[in-house]
Amino acid sequence: MLAMALAALDSTIVSTAVPQIVGDLGGFSYFSWLFSGYLLAVTVSLPVYGKLSDTFGRKPVLVAGAALFLLGSLLCALAWNMAALVAFRVVQGLGGGALQGTVQTLAADLYPLEERPKIQARLSTVWAVSAVAGPGVGGLLAGYADWRWIFLVNLPVGAVALWLIVRHLHESEREARGRTRVDWAGACAIFACGGVLLTGLVQGGVAWPWLSAPSLALFGAGIALLVVVVVVERRAAEPIIPGWVWRRRTIAAVNLALGALGLLMVAPTVFLPTYAQSVLGLAPVAAGFVLSVWTLTWPVSAALSQHVYRRIGFRNTAMLGIGAAALVLFAFPFLPYPGRAWQPALLMCLLGAALGLFQLPLIIGVQSSVAWEERGTATASILFCRQTGQTVGAALFGAVANGVLAARLGGAGDLDSVTHALDVGAVPEATRRAVADAVHAVYLGAAGAAALAFLVLLVLAPRRFPVLEDQPEPSSP
Repeated sequence: MLAMALAALDSTIVSTAVPQIVGDLGGFSYFSWLFSGYLLAVTVSLPVYGKLSDTFGRKPVLVAGAALFLLGSLLCALAWNMAALVAFRVVQGLGGGALQGTVQTLAADLYPLEERPKIQARLSTVWAVSAVAGPGVGGLLAGYADWRWIFLVNLPVGAVALWLIVRHLHESEREARGRTRVDWAGACAIFACGGVLLTGLVQGGVAWPWLSAPSLALFGAGIALLVVVVVVERRAAEPIIPGWVWRRRTIAAVNLALGALGLLMVAPTVFLPTYAQSVLGLAPVAAGFVLSVWTLTWPVSAALSQHVYRRIGFRNTAMLGIGAAALVLFAFPFLPYPGRAWQPALLMCLLGAALGLFQLPLIIGVQSSVAWEERGTATASILFCRQTGQTVGAALFGAVANGVLAARLGGAGDLDSVTHALDVGAVPEATRRAVADAVHAVYLGAAGAAALAFLVLLVLAPRRFPVLEDQPEPSSP
């Protein structure tokens, strides 16, 4: 949990310290890479660490990832300009990928099926607390100490986590022995392909237009590298992304469903704070609270989901959760204008409960359907698809929101101009209505993503997930 907290906090803690960082180091034009660089490194490294943990055991990968993360944190604190800080954030992200995937895999290794919901709910609580506390802690450290302490505080926490892992995590000889053949060519190809494609998605429509030369070059190179990945992986004796990940109905369906989850999560996490400030007129702290309420119901719902899937099965429980989420997302555009803060907060509360019922049974179901030597790869694949879905969603829904704003404001506005107006403190009525329409369109798109996840589970997922444990899988009607 301490190791997971490191990766979770660094996803949010930097956001409120950007003004101080830019004021000290300069480089405002590419400060967004403080977040994008970290996200890209985490995402593209997940499949590699999953395979390495199946090959060498979880402990070596977790220790190496924690050490790399702490090294990146120290380097970030010593950064002398924005370019160096972005590069060191990438180093942090490479360590964070090992922490995220391996901790989730260990939850299945260390606990039997009936206890996994409890430990997974605790890990979800770590993410929830980090999402709420991260921006506040970052703002306090930047305002009353120095922004470099945002990275330095990782060192003592990480040192304790590393000591506990080294001292108390013991793997059996069967687990630790593993195999020694590593597909390094495939790992490099996956890094290159993922990095190029995700960079095109992150920067397209932001740093340059979608149909500009940089976008076309990145996507063209990404497609070419994707072909290289397929060729290399098909020839490898022990591929990083083996073919069985997509040949098995259970894992393929969950991969696609959690990719849709990442897509729909962009609507509340990215657009709801702007909606709360510009349409509802809330201060940043109050707007953050409207968003954070879903982090209260998500872990509780996840912890209670075992009582549902033991009765109706993994697939049906997940379909129940994502069906409810689709209804909640679809209800958002029907909120009154301008409305009151409790109305979107109530919807977020319900959305968190629905998604907790959706995500956890799928993760536990996949982890329970594979043997130890495949669990790291399977877990990494579903986390990779969820992260990729978030990246695609940010690009897709950003384009949708900007398109609606441009149509409503006669081509004279986009999300950046709205954010600037919020900083100034004055949002015209026409802009407020345009933002409301744009966010409504995004939420409708998110409802469509939830409906897509429902259909994927209905059509592709087996009625009963295969469980390779002594305990039988919860029965399905």
